Amino acid sequence: MSATRQAGPAVTTPPAPGPGRSGGRTRQRSLALRLLARPEVGVFLGAVAVFVFFLIAAPSVRDGSSMATVLYQSSTIGIMALPVALLMIGGEFDLSAGVAVVTSALTASMLSYQLTMNVWMGVIVALVVSLAVGAFNGWVLVKTGLPSFLVTLGTFLILQGVNLAVTKLVTGNVATDDISDMDGFDQAKALFASSFDVGGVQVKITVVWWLAFAALATWLLLRTKYGNWVFAVGGSKESARAVGVPVTFTKITLFMLVGFGAWFVGMHQLFTFNTVQSGEGVGQELIYIAAAVIGGCLLTGGYGSAIGPVFGAFMFGMVNQGIVYAGWNPDWFKAFLGVMLLGAVLINLYVRRAATRR
Repeated sequence: MSATRQAGPAVTTPPAPGPGRSGGRTRQRSLALRLLARPEVGVFLGAVAVFVFFLIAAPSVRDGSSMATVLYQSSTIGIMALPVALLMIGGEFDLSAGVAVVTSALTASMLSYQLTMNVWMGVIVALVVSLAVGAFNGWVLVKTGLPSFLVTLGTFLILQGVNLAVTKLVTGNVATDDISDMDGFDQAKALFASSFDVGGVQVKITVVWWLAFAALATWLLLRTKYGNWVFAVGGSKESARAVGVPVTFTKITLFMLVGFGAWFVGMHQLFTFNTVQSGEGVGQELIYIAAAVIGGCLLTGGYGSAIGPVFGAFMFGMVNQGIVYAGWNPDWFKAFLGVMLLGAVLINLYVRRAATRR
């Protein structure tokens, strides 16, 4: 006798969602994680928050001339923060960047004045000196294997002493002589320290140079082989060398880029004030490094962008001037910077963990 088996109701199993059928929540989370993985997203949100805060706390910030001043303050930090950020992505940092700015300005000023030369000769020699200081830092680092902290700390102390001693020896004072009446001064000032009118507001030329350098640095990092080398040596120089990356060349040229930035900012200071105080620049290196860190660069290297330090420098300029416009005690400035720096480090840590979480 054959048994008759009655078929039960069919169980319908929903098909696994394919790539094009994933739920909106999953898609949104993936997009959010991709955005969080960008090193400049956190600092951009922070810059917007600081900007809105001072718009409310200091109504005078809304004036065009006030914003021009904020941008100017940001640009003088941002021009140096860009090469410092590239160097940090490459796994190193430079403690001599602040005094190197003054070294370049002193070189151009004293050479032009004492030898009665066209100021452009001083500008060119200052560029050579600044690039040589950067090349020296990079060469010592790759040849000895010492940490960049020790190498550039030594250079910082050397330059600080040389700036003061040579200036006193040559000029008999701690400051250089006024070079505003020398040949070529007006042309150099137009390039490094001029202003132009935008809707009745005077904007410093350094703002244009800052944005132009940021665009160039972004292209260099993301669209060139050299940019790949920078990320590679910052991630692991041994692995980078194993796949053919010229580690020595990359490290030295990164330090030379910092030297170029120091030269440019030094020329701006010289042609803005016509004279240079030899004891200045100490502590500025920490501002440049902090702007890069707030901008998403890691001290361990291999991670960061050129756009992030732009927003980091803007936050510095906004806080610096915003406190003044709000009528607060300027002594709070450093406290604000410390809060921003610590907050940026914690945000970057959270962002990296969230972006890599499965």
